[in-house]
Amino acid sequence: MSLLTSTQVPDEFDRNVPRICGVCGDKASGFHFNAMTCEGCKGFFRRSMKRKASFTCPFNGSCTITKDNRRHCQACRLKRCLDIGMMKEFILTDEEVQRKKELIQRRKDEEAQREVQKPQLSEEQRSIIDTLVDAHHKTYDDSYSDFSRFRPPVREGPVTRSASRAASLHSLSDASSDSFSHSPESGDRKMNLSNLLMMYQEQGLNSSPDSKEGEGTGLSMLPHLADLVSYSIQKVIGFAKTIPGFRELTAEDQIALLKSSAIEVIMLRSNQSFSLEDMSWSCGGPDFKYCVNDVTKAGHTLELLEPLVKFQVGLKKLNLHEEEHVLLMAICLLSPDRPGVQDHERVEALQDRLSEVLQAYIRAHHPGGCLLYAKMIQKLADLRSLNEEHSKQYRSLSFQPEHSMQLTPLVLEVFGGQVT
Repeated sequence: MSLLTSTQVPDEFDRNVPRICGVCGDKASGFHFNAMTCEGCKGFFRRSMKRKASFTCPFNGSCTITKDNRRHCQACRLKRCLDIGMMKEFILTDEEVQRKKELIQRRKDEEAQREVQKPQLSEEQRSIIDTLVDAHHKTYDDSYSDFSRFRPPVREGPVTRSASRAASLHSLSDASSDSFSHSPESGDRKMNLSNLLMMYQEQGLNSSPDSKEGEGTGLSMLPHLADLVSYSIQKVIGFAKTIPGFRELTAEDQIALLKSSAIEVIMLRSNQSFSLEDMSWSCGGPDFKYCVNDVTKAGHTLELLEPLVKFQVGLKKLNLHEEEHVLLMAICLLSPDRPGVQDHERVEALQDRLSEVLQAYIRAHHPGGCLLYAKMIQKLADLRSLNEEHSKQYRSLSFQPEHSMQLTPLVLEVFGGQVT
C-alpha cells in the first residue's frame, strides 16, 4: 500500500476510510504541521525541528520507514516527514504553546461556569415533575385498548373522508392562530372553519333517509362518546389524586375542583391524540378515529367545536414537552376560583407552587421559551370559554330524556351540578 503524500488527502474527510500516517503507515491521529501523521511522527518532527537536528543515514539514504522500524533511521524518517509536506513553520514556539493551553483552559472554565449558572430544578421540583409524569403514564393508556369496552361508535349514513376535506382541514391547521381569537382580522379564518363545520353538521342531519327516524337516531355517537368521557373522568380523578397537596384538601374542595375542571383537563389530555394532518383524534384503530363530524353526532354544535378545534391546533403547535403538558393539566385542575371551592388560599398556594415548577422547567429545559409560559396560561383562559360552552350544550342534552338516558351516572354527576 502506497503512503499518502501532502497532495493525497481526499480520504481525510471520509469517516469510513482508515487514516494512515504518511511517514510510517501507523494509524494517524489527524493533520499535524500540514500533513496526516501519527502522534509518534508528529512528536519526532517537532523535536527534530526545535533542536535543529542533523541526521545521517548509515545506509544508502533511502530506507523504507514503517511503524516497526521508524526508530532505526532518523535521517530517512525526517526526510519522509519533509517529503509528505510537514513544515517547520507550523510548529508553535514554547510561548505559543503555553498561550494555546491557557486559551483551552479558559474556555473549559467558562463552559463550566455557564453550566453552573444554567437554571437548575431543585430536587423537590424534579420530584414533583416525576410524580406527575408517572401519574399521567398510569392514567393515560396510549394504546387506547379500553375503548373497545365502550358502547360501539355508530356513524350513521355515509361518512365522507375524502382527500379534499382532509386538505381543507390541513390548510386550516396552518392558518389557525395559537389561541381562539375574537379579533376582527380573524374573521376570514373563522368563516372558513365555520363553513366546514356547518358542512359536517348538514351531513350529520341529512344522513338518515327518513326525517322521523332521524329524530330518534340523530345523536348516534352520543352513547359511545358518553362512555369515552365517563372513562376519561375516571382517569382525571386518578391523576388528580397524585398531585402534591390535592389529597390534603377537604373532600368538598376536591369534588368542587374535579367537577369544574374535568372537561378542561380532558380537552388537554385529548391533545395527545389530536392530529394536525387531518384535524382528528386518533385513538387506536379506525373505529376510534374521531373527526368533527362524529362529535356533531353526539349533540355538540359549532359554538363549541369551532373554538375547540382552534384550541387543539394552537396547543399542538406549542410543541410542549411531556413535563410541561402534565404540569399544565395539574395547574388547570388546581384553580382556586372554581365554583364551590371553600379554601381558596390553600388551593391557590398549591397552584402557585406548580406554576413556579413549570416556569423553572421552561427556563432549564426549553431553550427560547421565554414566551412559552404566557402562551400556556392563555390556553387556560381559552379552556374556561370552552368549558362554559360545553356546560350550555350539556344542559341542552340533559333536558331531553331520550338523550340524557344515554349519559352515564358519572357524567350526570360531574356535569349535572356545574355553575356557569
